[in-house]
Amino acid sequence: MSDRGCAPGVELLMEYLEGELSAELRSAIADHVAGCARCTAFLESYRATPEILRRATARSLPADLAAELMQAVRGRFGGGAGP
Repeated sequence: MSDRGCAPGVELLMEYLEGELSAELRSAIADHVAGCARCTAFLESYRATPEILRRATARSLPADLAAELMQAVRGRFGGGAGP
């Protein structure tokens, strides 16, 4: 990925973090991210998201807002039955 070619690679960052890519592709992405501040920022935001969500959900949300957020997440990422 070149700096101009980051957009297609950004779509692979979640799979990269989850270890779902081939060794060759993981290596290419790791090499690119090491030299690309933009992709490093994307990767760090993906890594930080679970902790941000944990903190946000530690507080009680109004039921209607919680339901709306769950619907949005399921719509975006798919998903089965929730809690």
